[in-house]
Amino acid sequence: MGHAEALRDTVAFAQAVEALGYHRFWVSEHHGVPGVAGSAPTVLAAAAAGATSRIRVGTGGVMLPNHRPLVVAEQFGVLDSLFPGRIDMGLGRSLGFTEPVRRALGQVESGDFDAQLTELLGYFTDTGPVRAYPAPGRRVPAFVLATGAGAAVAARYGLPLVIGGFRGEEAMLEAISGYRSTFRPSPWAEEPYVMVSTTVAVAETTEDAWRLLVPEAWSMAYSRTHGEFPPLRAPEEILDLTMRPRERQYFEESLRGHIYGTLTEAAKSLDELAARTTADEFLLTTSTYDRTAQLRSYQHLATLQSPTPTP
Repeated sequence: MGHAEALRDTVAFAQAVEALGYHRFWVSEHHGVPGVAGSAPTVLAAAAAGATSRIRVGTGGVMLPNHRPLVVAEQFGVLDSLFPGRIDMGLGRSLGFTEPVRRALGQVESGDFDAQLTELLGYFTDTGPVRAYPAPGRRVPAFVLATGAGAAVAARYGLPLVIGGFRGEEAMLEAISGYRSTFRPSPWAEEPYVMVSTTVAVAETTEDAWRLLVPEAWSMAYSRTHGEFPPLRAPEEILDLTMRPRERQYFEESLRGHIYGTLTEAAKSLDELAARTTADEFLLTTSTYDRTAQLRSYQHLATLQSPTPTP
């Protein structure tokens, strides 16, 4: 699948999950990654919002080190003006995937995320150094995508937190606890709000669900051994590969920590995760080679409550 086809499929996917009753649809930002076409999340969000009518559309997320806060405010001001009450502003501080990408983006280090966030939010409250039309006065919900210290930023600014178990569940639970205990109410949120991000794959059998995880796990392992994230491949191709020991190790590591199985098994695991994390909402990702199987997984999950999908 080429980049153009993947982007068109993403917009069609937004329409499909809206029909299934999902609450949000978020798109991400990656640069210089051969297997990922999502380099301009606000542009893709506009396309998804324009092709739907009810579902909230957002970014998971826009990486502030890559952009001037003024431009980000202007972009979300335009989005919210065109699709009022349907836009979410997910914000992160991750750097580019490789050093050449970071240089091309003009990054040297992550910079002062607090200063970037303060400036960005100020454009919406009309307290910025200039007026970022049409952002002033608009209240686009802002979310902080966090790993580690990012949870403290979300608490300090009184913003909803989006967090995953990338550094292990224990670290995630500690960050969530710290966020809830130090949260400061703000004009953006009166109470702490935690959205837990996790990968979920559902199929008719546990084995089939596990196979849905294989393409992404292999691409992650390949990226860690070759410095390049490749397009997803069919699971049967991957399982027939002869992997080098280090690649096999990363592949097996990438398969851990996800939720997969039949709908009954996945529902039980999600309930348990909700209890452990006190999550207010789930942000679900099912990334796999087979687009039909991917949609079918979301169809199964739609019979539960209303999780938030990302492509």
